[in-house]
Amino acid sequence: MKDMVEIMNSKVVVMKTSPRSVLEDIGRLMREADYEKALPKSARTILKLNLSWSLFFPACSTSPWQLEGVAKTMREDGYAPIAMENKTVVTDPWKGAKNNKWLPILDKYGIPFKPLTDVEWVEYKPKRELLVLDKKVFPEGVKIPKDFIGSNVLHLPTMKTHGHTQMTGSMKNAFGGLLKEARHHCHRYIHDVLVDLLTIQKEIHRGIFTVMDGTVCGNGAGPRTMIPVIGNYLLASEDSVAIDAIAAKMMGFDPMQIKFIKTAHDMGLGCGDVAQIDVVGENISNVNFHFTTKKSPVIFFDQLFRHSFVEPLLFKTWFFNFCILGSALYHDNLWYPIKGRKFVNDFKKTEWGKLWEKY
Repeated sequence: MKDMVEIMNSKVVVMKTSPRSVLEDIGRLMREADYEKALPKSARTILKLNLSWSLFFPACSTSPWQLEGVAKTMREDGYAPIAMENKTVVTDPWKGAKNNKWLPILDKYGIPFKPLTDVEWVEYKPKRELLVLDKKVFPEGVKIPKDFIGSNVLHLPTMKTHGHTQMTGSMKNAFGGLLKEARHHCHRYIHDVLVDLLTIQKEIHRGIFTVMDGTVCGNGAGPRTMIPVIGNYLLASEDSVAIDAIAAKMMGFDPMQIKFIKTAHDMGLGCGDVAQIDVVGENISNVNFHFTTKKSPVIFFDQLFRHSFVEPLLFKTWFFNFCILGSALYHDNLWYPIKGRKFVNDFKKTEWGKLWEKY
């Protein structure tokens, strides 16, 4: 659908914002980034939400103001989008939509919510050779949602670290859209998988656009057990590689040292070199959040066992049910009550937390 080579003239719009002006700022951000050129109105637009936890935790999943700002802007500009998100072995889309306060916003703007568990999945044979997805992960065939073919996609990630990929953003958001629940099998080859998914996106989508929320960011053992950090930033771009590179730079990382960004850049799927990206709006040359990526025990043992002789037994038999149970117990019943709830309570005392309460 789109030309594979889009390295030249990549633009990322970065804007400072506040709880008082965030909805209007998102509108200005999207229009400054020429989102209407990126997403033709002749095609359906899918709002690909980001659900990293069924429970609410700051910076973990698409924020309500991020969703409302995008929904409001698109409705004003004549779009009729549909919101979608997937299930994982440890998340539930309906529970997550309720706990993250998405449903009232979608209802307000007349936008349907369609979990990807309820759509038809079809086998897809990429036109361009993939790195690993159809060879080492799903040799029996890659399946994607039929609804995604020929549609626009607008990604709604947050700015946060990730134990598997160092940071996560636009490219990682497709992980929850184009792969079924068993996508945990991709963790061993995660960087190459993200590049493969971008390759597929460029073949099937009419347009790709990202609005990233950096109002409240996540530092540490992401994508869930993080330390929330107030950032007060918004980012937007039609280049998924470029927006991830700028977000990585702002977090304090060297984008070209992050494998999935470097590989996508080298393959001509976007621009990962900050020096070649046109950053419009805020001057971020001295922005550095000094984030450090850490690994939760769940991610640590996932990586340890996936590179050992026990992988087939532990992840591809009924033993995997114990891994799911262990993850749920650690995240929902141990970390969240003991550590997470304090972060949530502290967050609610901030201006962004007060805005959250209003939803």
